[in-house]
Amino acid sequence: MPGPDKETDLMEKVEAFLSDLKRGGSGAGPLRGSAETARETTALLRKITAQARWSSAGDLMEIIRKEGKRMTAAQPSETTVGNMIRRVLKIIREEYARSRGSSEEADQQESLHKLLTSGGLSEENFRQHFAPLRANVIEAINELLTELEGTTDNISMQALEHIHSNEVIMTIGRSRTVEAFLRDAAYKRKFHVIVAECAPFCQGHEMATNLSKAGIETTVIADAAIFAVMSRVNKVIIGTQTVLANGGLRAVNGTHTLALAAKHHSTPLIVCAPMFKLSPQFPNEEDTFHKFVSPHEVLPFTEGEILSKVNVHCPVFDYVPPELITLFISNIGGHAPSYIYRLMSELYHPEDHEL
Repeated sequence: MPGPDKETDLMEKVEAFLSDLKRGGSGAGPLRGSAETARETTALLRKITAQARWSSAGDLMEIIRKEGKRMTAAQPSETTVGNMIRRVLKIIREEYARSRGSSEEADQQESLHKLLTSGGLSEENFRQHFAPLRANVIEAINELLTELEGTTDNISMQALEHIHSNEVIMTIGRSRTVEAFLRDAAYKRKFHVIVAECAPFCQGHEMATNLSKAGIETTVIADAAIFAVMSRVNKVIIGTQTVLANGGLRAVNGTHTLALAAKHHSTPLIVCAPMFKLSPQFPNEEDTFHKFVSPHEVLPFTEGEILSKVNVHCPVFDYVPPELITLFISNIGGHAPSYIYRLMSELYHPEDHEL
């Protein structure tokens, strides 16, 4: 049983992570990448599993849900945190089912039968005590962390299947995953990348600099020129902040414009998104979907006379509907937007969609 010192240490680590999350979302975008956030969240949940006081799977799930609610409330726009909490809850369910000697799938079918006959599911079936459960859950979380470590490599390994010689590729803003994807293809293929600058934060400039350093022919264009240039583009490859339950995207502002232009010119739109970005959220959940930041990049505070007469909204994200997307490339392969619901059921338990 963990001692009080360990519990105090654990609480301090949770509080430090929460304050990091709050600070991370205060600027023009997160200070760290989603992959790093996913790894940190999972490592913290492993620490909670190892050091918190619990005797059954039900107790552990309650602790993780409680801490999970605090983490997601600290930064609602960072859906990766909620996704990792749901993955860990699914792991606990699977390990508990394995300890009982039944499979998760059989449990799901049984629970559906119970739902129809008794009118509701009870948490009673998670109250049984199994001594090796803690070690098994920690081992499964370690496997999840190993999977997270290799997500970008697994996506970039597929680059040569999608990028061919002398193609013109368009992207927007800066995505570490897309950058790795294009760099990987550049080892064997010669192609040209057009980067939309993604105003007002202009992360596209950084992306273009990094790609040109890797020896890739790169051109930066203004967002207003996207439609004009699209006719000579072979493929559009973008990253995203979140993949939503309906197969749509919550991506950096300007992505919807790019997707509409691609659709008009029948240009394939490929989205590089690791599995940890897959969220059971829907686009109509307004409060957590939008995030607005200070518009000083667009209209600086020195323009006081104009500022007093106008309202300037500066959203960080765009919603891209699934019908504008051709293909998702994740760390486990390529999928059509219509297949997202199937992946969702494999990753998360239906009861965990609402934390």
